[in-house]
Amino acid sequence: MSQAPESAGAVVLRKGPEVLLVHRPRYDDWSFPKGKLDPGEHQVTAAVREVAEETGVDIRLGPPLPTQAYEVGDGAPRIKRVHYWVGRAVGDEDVSAYRPNAEIDEVQWLEVDKARKQMTYDYDRSTLDEALRLRKKTNPLVVLRHGKARGRKSWHGKEGDRPLDQAGEFQAEMVVPLLGAYGVTAAISSSAKRCWSTVAPYADVADLDVEVTDGLSEEQATESTVADQVLLVLARKEPTVLCTHRPVLPWVFSALGVPEQPLEPGALFVAHHRNGRVLATEDHVVPMT
Repeated sequence: MSQAPESAGAVVLRKGPEVLLVHRPRYDDWSFPKGKLDPGEHQVTAAVREVAEETGVDIRLGPPLPTQAYEVGDGAPRIKRVHYWVGRAVGDEDVSAYRPNAEIDEVQWLEVDKARKQMTYDYDRSTLDEALRLRKKTNPLVVLRHGKARGRKSWHGKEGDRPLDQAGEFQAEMVVPLLGAYGVTAAISSSAKRCWSTVAPYADVADLDVEVTDGLSEEQATESTVADQVLLVLARKEPTVLCTHRPVLPWVFSALGVPEQPLEPGALFVAHHRNGRVLATEDHVVPMT
């Protein structure tokens, strides 16, 4: 069976608890805000964009939810996959000024019991139940392996000054909207240039200072210095990106109390935590071209 284009969206929750639903006149159904990925767009970025476009509400992403997969189309059905996250509004939550259009003609915040009755599809009710299980606020720690760097054999300067290559610079730009989707407000990096230059484009856009430390560098990090940095981030309860090197990553995962993850250059691992405990994780690849 063929695959339909991927979609992404969010189950946006607020106190009550209430959930944000939209009505699509073409299908006469009530569901969560979602939509297809644009060409080359990452699922994470698409989820935030689609919610803003369909409801007027800006969100930041919390923990991931199980991907929905169901048949669509007549005659030759296809499998549609929709990637969801728990979403939380940032700024104005009012949807009363939303202008109806041919795609979405009504947007409502509904108490969850009313929402269950209003929803058209059983699989959305299951997704809502999963979101409610994770509704308490978490903070993301984004563990980022630096982008692809210039080869050691072709670099004749100090190791700490070895820069990103062209592909790595592209990855650093691609990471910007992903970190924005999680609302990252703090950046910590190894003192190596290839690390802090991976987060520098996001720091410029978000107007952040990058905290650099030898305690995350490939040459000087120890299990103790890495654990100190991770515990500091967990205690700060602030959406944070931590950029380091492949040999240092096992100590990061150990400090988080999660299984070791193989991250490619420029890839990121997101640990959603609350009260010092990691409650959900996800990982994403960032392309080099």
